[in-house]
Parts: sequence; structure tokens; C-alpha cells
Amino acid sequence: MKKKSVILLSFSLFILMCLSCFLQPAFAGKKDDTLYFSWEKELETLDRYYNTAREGMVVSRQICDDLLYRDPDTNEYKPLLAKTYKWLDTTTMEFELRQGIKFHNGEKFDADDVVYTLNFMSNPDNKVLVQRNVNWIDKAEKLGPYKVKLYLKKAFPSALEYLAGNLPIYPNEYYAKVGTKGFGLKPVGTGPYKVVDHELGRKIVFERNEDYFKDSPKGRPAIQRLVQRTIPEITTMSAEIMTGGLDWIYMVPKDQADQMAKLKRFQVVKAESMRVGWLVMDAAGRTGENPFQKLKVRRAVAHAIDRESISRNLVGGQSRVIHSHCFPSQLGCTDDVMKYDYDPAKAKALLAEAGYPNGFEIDMYGYRNRPYGEAIISYLRKAGINANLKYLKYSAVREKVYGNKVSFDFTTWGSYGVNDVSNITGRFYNFTEVDFARDELLRDWLAKGDSTIDPEERKAIYKKALKRIADQAYVLPLFTWVANYVYAKELDFKPYPDAVPRFFLAKWK
Repeated sequence: MKKKSVILLSFSLFILMCLSCFLQPAFAGKKDDTLYFSWEKELETLDRYYNTAREGMVVSRQICDDLLYRDPDTNEYKPLLAKTYKWLDTTTMEFELRQGIKFHNGEKFDADDVVYTLNFMSNPDNKVLVQRNVNWIDKAEKLGPYKVKLYLKKAFPSALEYLAGNLPIYPNEYYAKVGTKGFGLKPVGTGPYKVVDHELGRKIVFERNEDYFKDSPKGRPAIQRLVQRTIPEITTMSAEIMTGGLDWIYMVPKDQADQMAKLKRFQVVKAESMRVGWLVMDAAGRTGENPFQKLKVRRAVAHAIDRESISRNLVGGQSRVIHSHCFPSQLGCTDDVMKYDYDPAKAKALLAEAGYPNGFEIDMYGYRNRPYGEAIISYLRKAGINANLKYLKYSAVREKVYGNKVSFDFTTWGSYGVNDVSNITGRFYNFTEVDFARDELLRDWLAKGDSTIDPEERKAIYKKALKRIADQAYVLPLFTWVANYVYAKELDFKPYPDAVPRFFLAKWK
């Protein structure tokens, strides 16, 4: 049934491509200064704190502002609703706020809004869905009309990253009146766009905030209007952009993006995302005695796989091989580690030295991108490791991992778009259910890096940890994933690795 659907989809796209050779629809967007875009997800609320979907974050970034803003080109943290910020010590921050800013409903922005938002959302009783965004906050305190002190429960240097995109500030009076339900239907922020029409789960219309403050590091938006439509089927979405009903779509399957790239009316960008993949090997022996407890076996695995070929030919686009267990732009990530080139002869020699001259048989678990997993086991078999791919749903694999039943795992992590090593490296080597190294040195180094606020000191600590991970081949970092974007030639748009479109930076050519 699935194969039949794919064939029908490919046929439909083929017909549309043929028609497009004779029909040259004028994209509606540019002529009426409206960007029409779509995604599949039906959002149940536009309240960012009670929405776990990436699309909810996209909406929030357009209509709300945070205290800080991370420049996506330089990764520099810049004051946004805050005018200045500083660390007073490892668990206390102070913010001076901008004056003269108003919410879309006319409510004045001041310290009361910041204190209300941060205290309400960090209160466990209010059950914010994404707890990692707020559970590090102790309390916010008003020091004056435009001055706030923020207390952390413990040292948390990646607080800057969360304050720069995951903690939108809401109008205290309006939110207290309408609650999350009312705000989810009619959200109000200070951001570059405001919501002027909303059909829950179907459509959102944004208008440019003409009063948006000129000093915002986001810049003032160039496009007058954004119209989002929820289209649950990629076939329909593809047809819409083919015929000019849409100007922008993303997360397009690779085969469809490849077909659309043949049409000169579109820009197709296979943009690198923050999702990275790696192979986990049970060096600690959590599953009992196994080959991966031997360093030479782990290094053999590293030499056995042509990661460059998989990245280039299967993933494609901007995908690249990584050598460290982190995404390259994340604070603390370094490429200055031991590297393993593709060398099947060396892999076989290492296996023989480890006591496996004839190789061995092992189950390799995976849950996404099956073709990548199949390519990996093909390379392993050539080196003498007879790997059997056990492809399950994520929840099933996770249960087995937590239960010490998986010694070899093909996994991925997107860091939730957080540009800090603590959200990936620090997570997988702290003796929790996902740590198969159980290295006390690593645990202690990373704990220190995750609790030190000096950026240079953090980088030095993480570099030491990442070097050890690579030297011991606890995991084999593979490559970065891509997100496929298709949009009109007339649109000047730049994708970023966190896969959060910043329409406020887009413009017409």
C-alpha cells in the first residue's frame, strides 16, 4: 500500500511538472506583498509554552520577542527586549529592559511582563509542556520599572541560548485575563508580525507590525503579510506550490525535492540542520560481554564505514561528515579530534588484532532513515561485521536502550535547535540511560563544562572531553541531516540549521 502511494505521488508530480512546462503561473506572493506558506502540522494552540511542535516555535518567533536574540549568522547573543544583560554570578543574571515598546494590543512592555511570564511558566503547577525550557529558573524579581533580576536554580551557562528563543515574553495583563486557552487562539506579542486572523489548525494570517522597534536585532520585516495554511498531505502541498498557490514549503521528501529542482521556477535548498547521527557502541558492557568493550573493535567500526559517501549520495545537499559528538556550530564543539578515515583493510586488521579474525555477528538497532542504516550495515559486512538491522519505532528502540538490551545503536539527535554542546555531549555521558561509555573522567569534565559560565573555559573543557570521546571511539559520529526547502525564485530567503524559518528576515527580490 505504501509503495502504491509513493508511485501515485511520483506520477502526480510528473504530471504537474509536465503541465508546468506549458503553464507559468505568477506566484501570488510578490504581487500583493504576501508570502503564502504551508506545513503539515495542525497546531492545537499558538501558546508556545503549551506546544511542543517546531511549528509552534516558528509562529512564536514571528510574533513574540525574547529577552535576547541569537544572531543566526554569527551565533552572537544580542539584547532584544533587554537593553543590556550581565551575569552577576553563576546563578544570577540582571537585565535592563528597553523602554517605549508596546505589545500588539497596545499594552506597554515593562518589567512586570518579564517577571510574570518567567515566574508563571517556571512554576511546575502551571504544567508547561517543554519543561527543559523553564525548569532551570528559580524566580524572576522586579528591581524597577525596567530592571529585572533572574535567579537560577543552579549554574546553567546555556541559559543564554534558552533566553534567546525559547522564552517569549507575554503581556501580563492580557495573559492573566485570557489564560493559555485564550492566548492560544489570539496570541499577542511585541514581535515583527502580529496575528490578525486565526482558524485553529487550519490557517494563520500575520500582518507586519508597523510599530516594531527600529533597534531590534531581528530587523524590521520587509514583507507585508504572511499567510500560513495547514495542508496535511505532501501531495496536495506540492501541487499547490506547483500551481502557484504557495510560495514556500519545507521538510519536503528528498525524491520530491529532487523532482522540483528540475523546474527553474523554484529554489530548492537542501539545507543542513542541527540533527546529527552516530553509532552507539556498548563500551561499558551494559548489555553484558560484547565485542564493543574492546577499543580496537570500536575503531574498526569507525574505519569500516564510508561516511562521506553516505552523506554525499544518500543525504545530499549541505550534509557533511562530522568527527566530534556535537553539531559544528554549537558552543564548545571542536573538529580538532582524532579522525577515522574510510579504510576497510585497516578495519579488518583491527578486528583480527582484537581477536575477531573472522568478524562477528551483531544486531544494529535504528528508528529513522532506514536507507542510511542499510548502507551502514552494508559497509560493516564488507569489513567482516555481520550486522543485522533491527528497524523499530523510536519508542520501542528507546525502551530497549533503557533496558540494557541494545549494544549497537544507530541514533540521531537534533538538540532541539539549542546551539550549545551541553544539549548533546553533556547529555550522553552523564551515567544516565543513554550513556554506554560510563567514563567517570568524561562525566566530571562535562559536568564542569555544563556549570561554568566563562565561554573560553567551557570551550577548553569540552575540547578535552570531545578528544577523549573520539580517541576512545565511544561513538562514531556520522554526518549532519538536511531539511529540504522549496520556494519561489522571487523570494530571498535563507534557511538556518535550527530549521526555524525567520520570515522576518525574508524579502522579495
